[in-house]
Amino acid sequence: MGSRQVSHWQGRKITVAGLGVSGVSAARALARLGAEVTVVDGGSGDAHQARAAELADEGVAVRLGDAETLPEGTDLVVTSPGWKPSSPLFAAAAAAGVDVVGDVEIAWRLRGPDAPPWLAVTGTNGKTTTTRMLASILAAAGLRTAAIGNIGTPIVDVVTGGEPYDVLAVELSSYQLHWAPSLRAHSAAVLNLAPDHLDWHGSMEAYAADKGRIYEGNTVACVYNAADKATEDLVREADVVEGCRAVGFTLGTPGPSQLGVVEGILVDRAFVEQRHRQAQELAEVADVRPPAPHNIANALAAAALARAFGVPAQAVRDGLRAFSPDPHRIDHIADVDGVAYVDDSKATNTHAAQASLAAYDPIVWIAGGLAKGATFDELVAQSAGRLRGAVLIGADRALVREALARHAPDVPVVDLDRTDTGAMAAAVAEAARLARPGDTVLLAPACASMDMFTNYTERGEAFAEAVRTLADERG
Repeated sequence: MGSRQVSHWQGRKITVAGLGVSGVSAARALARLGAEVTVVDGGSGDAHQARAAELADEGVAVRLGDAETLPEGTDLVVTSPGWKPSSPLFAAAAAAGVDVVGDVEIAWRLRGPDAPPWLAVTGTNGKTTTTRMLASILAAAGLRTAAIGNIGTPIVDVVTGGEPYDVLAVELSSYQLHWAPSLRAHSAAVLNLAPDHLDWHGSMEAYAADKGRIYEGNTVACVYNAADKATEDLVREADVVEGCRAVGFTLGTPGPSQLGVVEGILVDRAFVEQRHRQAQELAEVADVRPPAPHNIANALAAAALARAFGVPAQAVRDGLRAFSPDPHRIDHIADVDGVAYVDDSKATNTHAAQASLAAYDPIVWIAGGLAKGATFDELVAQSAGRLRGAVLIGADRALVREALARHAPDVPVVDLDRTDTGAMAAAVAEAARLARPGDTVLLAPACASMDMFTNYTERGEAFAEAVRTLADERG
């Protein structure tokens, strides 16, 4: 880090909100640059005490058990992504005239003069998969890259780590974008837009506005979903560099300035010289794993961002072939007695669950958990014709049950009135009872997992374990 950077931060009194991974990363980086850093966190358990002791050894003060009071003399607050804008700490900062920014904003400000450009991805669903696909394509083109942001290594650590990257694939959540006013990407994509995290943002309009921040200042391409008008509207509203283009992706035949699908081939009509008359073949649908419709859309968005950066067509194909999806994202666990069992525990909201449900027919659906303010009528109405049955678990399962009663009254429903970790094994057993050969038992909860599990990963693993036990019993 250059002396100019050090001098900018030297002696500044910075409060970091949150003792999680991103908070600790930002605190360490800023302390190394000479800032006087205090981390505040409402927790005070053993894990918090251990982290606090580690930071104290590095010259960072930590205040546990009080996340509401602004430390005296603070001139900047750096927040972890999940802290709500309505937090008392931020109200205190506003009253004191102190700015609040996030770890992404700090990473952006800490970039050196030769920093690599960012290709940024957001959306209600598909962000992680698309960002990792993008990194795979960039790597296939021989570029030094990493998938960072809302995934992997903390973004501040990557920016300050000294690794000479050519370009970065950056996943950004609506939380991170809310707190990153200076971010200006080379090119960016909003994959889709559906109600999510409304308890955090306060309204759909505020949520959409935060997603739209990703387009601000783009220089080459704003990539949008042609099937989701709200994403195109965000492009129209964005203030971009002159010459920056709107580039759509579609599962149908693409028009000029779009990427799409023609007879099983992913094609580009945006980054070719004669886009009104020509299309460039990029890859086959079969190169995308799994080839579910929403995942093909993810691949097209990743390809659009890579092509905006000048990546050749062959690298798109090679990168998609080399890509392996994460666990718990449409993860086929096993076939038992002619029934497929699929883990999409990552479907933590209705939009993700809709994409998953659209990929199979007929389905025995395992759903429920924490609704996060969501409603389920539209999801159930759209999917009713595909449902063989439903098994409901979790704290807010009644909301799903009521939607099923309204829109799919003939679908048999098993309501498991339990939230213990053993409930998943019971859910799989009930689903197996409802399913017939040729069906898919699909865990696509449309809800968060924290009522019963640590996270969606643990929920997916419980499902997979229950399926494997079932296979052994039936074997």
